[in-house]
Amino acid sequence: MAVTTREQVKAVLDRVLTWPRERQEELAEIALEIETEFGSQVYHATPDELRALDEAELSGIASEEEAEAAFRAFRRA
Repeated sequence: MAVTTREQVKAVLDRVLTWPRERQEELAEIALEIETEFGSQVYHATPDELRALDEAELSGIASEEEAEAAFRAFRRA
């Protein structure tokens, strides 16, 4: 069953690249939440990533909701 699950995950991840960007971001946020629950691999945003988020928030490129979702993911780290 583990092989089937692994193959299914790989197949879904390949298809994710065809999804709309917003849905890809949503999946990434969920995946980071799940990964954080394991506690062994906590994601830490790099200074460049945090700076890019700040710039996006200030520039209006990302909506307030999108920026907040990204910050929520990083605050858990």
